[in-house]
Amino acid sequence: MWNALTREAAAVGRSVRTCFAESGPERDTAVQSLKAAGAALLAWALAGWWWNAPMALLAPWTALFLVQSTVYRSLLTALQQVVVVVTGTLLATGALALTHDTMAAMALALPLTVLLGTYARLGSQGLYAPTAALFVLAYGSYSGFDILHRLLETLLGAAIGIAVNASVLPPVHSGRVHHLRARLPRDCAHLLHEVADGIETSYDKERARGWYDSAVRLADVVTELRTARRWSDESHRFNPGRRLRRSAAAPPPVEWDFTWTGSPSTSGRSRVRCPRRSRPRSPHSAYRASCRRSCGRPVTSSTAGTARRPASRTGPMRRSGQPWRPTAGWPRSSRTAVRGPRPRSAV
Repeated sequence: MWNALTREAAAVGRSVRTCFAESGPERDTAVQSLKAAGAALLAWALAGWWWNAPMALLAPWTALFLVQSTVYRSLLTALQQVVVVVTGTLLATGALALTHDTMAAMALALPLTVLLGTYARLGSQGLYAPTAALFVLAYGSYSGFDILHRLLETLLGAAIGIAVNASVLPPVHSGRVHHLRARLPRDCAHLLHEVADGIETSYDKERARGWYDSAVRLADVVTELRTARRWSDESHRFNPGRRLRRSAAAPPPVEWDFTWTGSPSTSGRSRVRCPRRSRPRSPHSAYRASCRRSCGRPVTSSTAGTARRPASRTGPMRRSGQPWRPTAGWPRSSRTAVRGPRPRSAV
């Protein structure tokens, strides 16, 4: 356990150093955390200190969770949370007005709000439906004035969270796309050079398995590239600061990703046969090959001696069970392939 704690502390230290040394996911996470904290402080200053609202806690609560990783996700989360808070508040108010008892109102409202929270359209914000209901039931205030204040404070926190996320260093996630775009051709070229150099010399099964595993990992990189591209496209949606903020060059078009879809190296279709001990060739191999060329169908060793000749205009069909031999109606190349070269004594 002590070793695990030591490794975890070392990993945290590396992340902190990377955050101050270079731009990347660590710095983006730190910036978003500071923005969320600043949005919550600003919401509390407006709702609690300046406005002195009765339920001022809802404003920083909402602003804190609406500083998402993209501006588009902040807008979507704000819409989901407003719907959830309004629904939970109205259900709790209706339960209190109907029962006039906090315990009975909880027994009536909480199952409905928890069930509402599992609705897929609400995403992760569905959890706040029973939370909003508990705020109403615990405080016992369900008048029209109190409900209006809750909704206004929620809208205030949502507006502050969206404004802070969109105006203060709006997040743009295009660095991962450029990193994978440079990594994929480099790794693919390295694998192809390694395979080309390896097949010219002797290799074993373990080495061939390593090549195959590398090709499968390249296919995973292609999948990761598509995910990063979708994340980058989402970060540019409704982002007012993407043209003002200094960022990397625009990523290549989407068609560039499909170039690697059919590549044998990235699709995992690279096959390398391990060397086998040479086996004696079956005496029926030439016969079956000629039948495949002539008849257009495969002939196995179990049916090689009883293969039928297809119907033709130049010769009758043999009875079943009798071996077939080419006649004058068949091409000379087929007769030669089946019977072999004619002996010199017969010429």
